Amino acid sequence: MAAPSRLADLSRRSVGSVPLAVRLMLLSLVPAAVAILLAMSVLARHHLTELTELTENNARAVARQVATLSRTPLMRMDRRALLNAARVGSQQPGVRQVQIRTLDGEIVAQSGFWTKPTDPPGLEVLEPIDSEESARAGEVMVEFDLESIAAARRNLWSTLAALLGACLLGVGIAGWWAARRISAPIRKLAEVVDRLGEGEEVVVDTGATAEVGRLQHGFKVAAQALADSRRTMESQIVQATQELALKNAQLEAANQGKTRLLAAASHDLRQPLHALTLFADALRSDETDPPRLACIASIQECVHSLDRLFSELLNLSQIDAGAVRVQRAVFPLDHLFDDISRNFRPQAEEQGLRLVVRKTDAWVDCDYVMLSRILNNLVSNALRHTTQGGVLVGARRDGAGGLRIGVWDTGVGIAPEHQQKVFEEFYQVDASSSRGSRGLGLGLATVRRLCDLLHMPLRLQSRVGRGTVVSVVAPQAAPAEAPPPCPAQGAKVDFTGMFMLVIDDEPNILEGLSLVLRNWGAEVAVAESRSQVLALAQQWTRPPDVVITDLLLRDGENGLEVLRALDAHPGMRGRRAARLLVTGETKPDRLREIAEAGIAVLHKPVTSEVLRQALAGVLRAAAAT
Repeated sequence: MAAPSRLADLSRRSVGSVPLAVRLMLLSLVPAAVAILLAMSVLARHHLTELTELTENNARAVARQVATLSRTPLMRMDRRALLNAARVGSQQPGVRQVQIRTLDGEIVAQSGFWTKPTDPPGLEVLEPIDSEESARAGEVMVEFDLESIAAARRNLWSTLAALLGACLLGVGIAGWWAARRISAPIRKLAEVVDRLGEGEEVVVDTGATAEVGRLQHGFKVAAQALADSRRTMESQIVQATQELALKNAQLEAANQGKTRLLAAASHDLRQPLHALTLFADALRSDETDPPRLACIASIQECVHSLDRLFSELLNLSQIDAGAVRVQRAVFPLDHLFDDISRNFRPQAEEQGLRLVVRKTDAWVDCDYVMLSRILNNLVSNALRHTTQGGVLVGARRDGAGGLRIGVWDTGVGIAPEHQQKVFEEFYQVDASSSRGSRGLGLGLATVRRLCDLLHMPLRLQSRVGRGTVVSVVAPQAAPAEAPPPCPAQGAKVDFTGMFMLVIDDEPNILEGLSLVLRNWGAEVAVAESRSQVLALAQQWTRPPDVVITDLLLRDGENGLEVLRALDAHPGMRGRRAARLLVTGETKPDRLREIAEAGIAVLHKPVTSEVLRQALAGVLRAAAAT
C-alpha cells in the first residue's frame, strides 16, 4: 500500500506545480475543444466529399464534351480539328491538359500545359469516343487540376480554425486574465526569436517563474550559442570568399596567359612554316624525279598538318576577338550538302566507309561560310572516329521554322561523362590513340562557338559502341525565285609579265615568295620596311599590279599604314594596285584591325595554290573597280 500512496503524492505534487490559471483554462477549454473538433471534422469531411464529387462531375462533363466534338474528326483523322477540340477542353476552368488518343493509345491531339514532377497529381478522367456504328474509336483523357480542392481545403481549415478560436475564446473568457499574464512573457520570447532570425544579438529576460522561466533561461543559452556560431560562420564565409576570389583571379590570369602564349607561339611558328610551305611548293614545281617528288609530298603533308592546327587556332581566335561577322543569306541547303559530299567522299572511300549525304529541297537563312565550317568539322570528326559502317548527313524539319541538320556516325561513341566536355578546347576523350588519328580537340569547340554566334541550338546524342549524332537547328527559309549563283572561280589568271611588290621583314619568306611568283612568270620587287618601299617607288618605271604585304614589319611598322603611304606616293601615278595581306597574327586586336581594313587577307602558312587563287581574286576585284 505504501507504493500507490507514494505515486499519488507525486502526482499531486506535479499537478500542484502547474499554475492555477493553466489548470482552470484546461478544465474549461479541453472538453469544449474536443467536442467542437469532432463536429467540425464531420462537417469538413462531408463538404470536401461533395466538392470532390463536383470536381469529378465537371471533369467528366468536359471529357464528354471533347469526346462529342472529336467523334467525326477522329474518324477522318483530322488532326487540326482534333487539336481545336482539345483546346476547347483545355480552356475550361480547372483543366490542366486534354489528350485525344486512338484505340491503340496514340496521342493524336493534345492541349494544355505539361506538369512538372514536383507538381501535385491531378484528377484524370477517361471518356470513350464512340464511332457512328457505336464501336469504340478512341478515348479522351482530361486531367483536372485539384488545386481548387486544395485551396478549398485550406480555406475550410482556416475557417474552422477561426471558428474554433472564437468558440474557445467564449468558453475560456473566465481565464482570460490568467492567460494574459502567462502569454506576455511568451510573446516577448517570440519577439526575441524574430530578432534572432534577423541576425541581431539579443538578451533574454529571465524574470518569469515556473515553466516560462525555464523556457526563458533555455532561450538565453540558445541565443548566446547561436550568436557565437553566427560569428564563427561569418568569419569562415569571409575567409572562403577571399580564397574563392583569389582562385578566380589565378584562373583568369592563367587563362589570359594561355591566350597570350597561343597567340605568340602561333605567330612565331607561322613565319618559318610559311617560308617552308613556299620553298616546298617551289621545289615541287620544277621537280620530275619520282623519289624526290615523294619526299617533297611527305614534307608538304607535314606542313599541311601543321597548317590545320594553326587554322583551327585562328578560327577560335577570330571568334573570340569578335572579328567574325555573321552574314546571313537565304540559300538551298543542298548546295552545301554537295560541297560536303565532294570534299569528304574520297576520304571516306579511302577509309572503307560509306558517306551518305541525303538530298534535300530545304532552304535556310544562315551564314553560308559558318554553317559550312560547322558541318565540315562535324563530318571530319565523324570520319576520324569511325572505323566501320559510315556517316550520314541529312536534314529534317524541327518545330516551327526550324530545320534540324544532323551528322550520324557508327563510330566508337562518347561516354555520358565526356559528352559536354568534348566541346571544350583541346579536350580529348581517348588519349591513347595518336594525335593524328584523334584530332586536336578544336573542331567541336569551333562548332560550339559558331553555333553560339549564330544562335543555333546544338545537340549531341551518343551511345558507346553504337555511334554518335550531332545536330544543329538552322532557321528554315522559303525558296527564292532562283538559286543564288555559286561563286565562280573564273578563268585561271596568267601572271606572266605582271609586276608584284612583296613586303615582309623575314628574308626567308621574301626569298620563298619571290621564287614562287617568278616561277609563275611575274616580275618581283621585295622590301622589308616602309622606307625601302618608298625608295622603290621613286625608281620603278611602272607601278606594281599587286602588292603583297605582311601586317607587322620591323620597328613597329604596320603593313596597312605602308599601303596607305604607297597609295599617296607619286610613283603610283594615281593608280591603286590590287592588295593582299599575308600575316601570321592571331591576337584579337590585330584580327579586328584587319577586319575593319576590308583588305583581302591570308593567314600564314599559305600554299602556292591558295596564294594563286587569292591573287586571282584580288586582281579581278581591282579590275572591277
